[in-house]
Amino acid sequence: MARAAAYDRDAALDTALSLFWDKGYHATSLKDLETGLKMKPGSIYAAFSSKENLYLLAMARYFETARVMLERQLLHSLSPLDALADHLRSYARLSQGDANRQACMLTKSLVDTRSTDPAIAGQAKDYLFQIREIFSAAFDRAKKLGELPQSADQDRLARRFQANVTALRFELHQNASSQSIENLAEDMAQEIEHLRTGT
Repeated sequence: MARAAAYDRDAALDTALSLFWDKGYHATSLKDLETGLKMKPGSIYAAFSSKENLYLLAMARYFETARVMLERQLLHSLSPLDALADHLRSYARLSQGDANRQACMLTKSLVDTRSTDPAIAGQAKDYLFQIREIFSAAFDRAKKLGELPQSADQDRLARRFQANVTALRFELHQNASSQSIENLAEDMAQEIEHLRTGT
């Protein structure tokens, strides 16, 4: 009897992430997964237990990639405010084929599953909170470096910053013109720079 071909777990999760991010949890069918992962339904369930668990694993992969990138960019820079402003401007520099021109997978997951799949929605909400905490830590570091006044509320600033990132990515998701995205990102970036003490 022929043995099933070995699968590459990392490659399978990357493919599942791409499918789920593009189509959403509910709209991604088992057939989509079977075709994309090049695995039979039985093999998918043997490897990942369930569609929900596969989605949670893919979402965790998405979050971890975003977390590492953000911490590297925001928490190890000489100027946290400059890094935050550049993070906003970076969305205007995304190439047409970049997956990050879509709305955030975590935001899409929360909207898609809030009333149907509490485990997925709850995890997405927690990941969004953890990302906001990274933004908050960057603003707190800006306070410690004297870029912001000590009276600044880093959590409030982080919530506003995350809302701006969400709005910017939504515009990208709607295929707004490059100039519109550049203008919006620049306006948001300048708001961050104008928070700097003495400006």
